[in-house]
Amino acid sequence: MPKWNIDVDHSVAAFSVKHMMITDVHGQFNRLSGAIVFNPADIAGTTIQLEMDASGIYTGIKKRDDHLRSPEFFDAEKYPVISFKSTRCEISAFNSCKVSGDLTIHGITKSLTAVVEFLGPVKSPFDETSMGFTAKAVINQGDFGLLWNMPLENGGLLIGGDVHIFLDIEADLVEG
Repeated sequence: MPKWNIDVDHSVAAFSVKHMMITDVHGQFNRLSGAIVFNPADIAGTTIQLEMDASGIYTGIKKRDDHLRSPEFFDAEKYPVISFKSTRCEISAFNSCKVSGDLTIHGITKSLTAVVEFLGPVKSPFDETSMGFTAKAVINQGDFGLLWNMPLENGGLLIGGDVHIFLDIEADLVEG
């Protein structure tokens, strides 16, 4: 099976979450690494291992980023790595599959299923062969012990519970 290493310069793990129940706030983890064993002709044999540096969170607002790194949220000093390891992969449509696995955030591991679209392979002008992977999933932050929040006058909460995750990954062939 071909093995693909994540190109850290061309990959991102992004997210969005409701703020005050009226708008989405977006952010990303700028330090994403890992490997994907993948062959479009053998989807069931796919394995994925991803790691994100929790301290690499970026929303564009330093005060918010520092708060998200603090013990009230990710506690990046105590739990420096957010990880995902696949347990199953099955074809769902042309160039698309469902990947299930274990997501660990804040020291808590939960099952997750993501829809993944794959494109490629493509040969670059620099003689590298690359694949593209785009994944989407939704998690509840409370499931991972991320419980900090504040009530609003209308009965809602400052931060929504559902977090939408978007991965855009370029991976380079290293074996196979």
